[in-house]
Amino acid sequence: MIRVISGLYKGKRLKKVSGLLVRPMPDKLKTALFNIVRDDVRGAAVCDGFAGTGSIGLEALSRGAEKVVFIEQYGPAVQIIKHNVAKCGAEAKSRIIAQEFNRAVIQLGKEKNQFSMIFLDPPYRLLDERNPLKVIKKRDILAAGGVIILRHYFKTKFEGKFFTLVRRVTYGDDTLAFYKEKVSPDI
Repeated sequence: MIRVISGLYKGKRLKKVSGLLVRPMPDKLKTALFNIVRDDVRGAAVCDGFAGTGSIGLEALSRGAEKVVFIEQYGPAVQIIKHNVAKCGAEAKSRIIAQEFNRAVIQLGKEKNQFSMIFLDPPYRLLDERNPLKVIKKRDILAAGGVIILRHYFKTKFEGKFFTLVRRVTYGDDTLAFYKEKVSPDI
């Protein structure tokens, strides 16, 4: 069962995507994540990349985020996100982009969108082939002072060389890595 843990939509049960292509975040990990970012989520513009069921973006809206952009390319998952957003009555604060992640970020960059919080939960194999942080940096969609939170398999050796790793927490098989903009040394 997937549910919204706290806030405005607390207790709302969310629909899952059938099959193994989407792995929803367990409640324990989601609770830990939102305990870490709780002071930053209120009023935030959030991007939920590789959104799956949309549970992270909906949790952010439930806890006071201003708006959430959900990015998902898998058709059945897009339909589930639409259903879950409607179930929570969150359509006015939500935008769903049904595209491959890089193309969606390019579009968001062209539109001059910036986010104070970007959550990424890509398929574990994707991080062996590509670095989703590169397109975020290139298209400048992370707002000043913003944070990128990347969920990955704890054994994955991932370098977020375009940003600075500021925190890493591991729960079971999952790691949450928190990245911020690199700060240039004073000259």
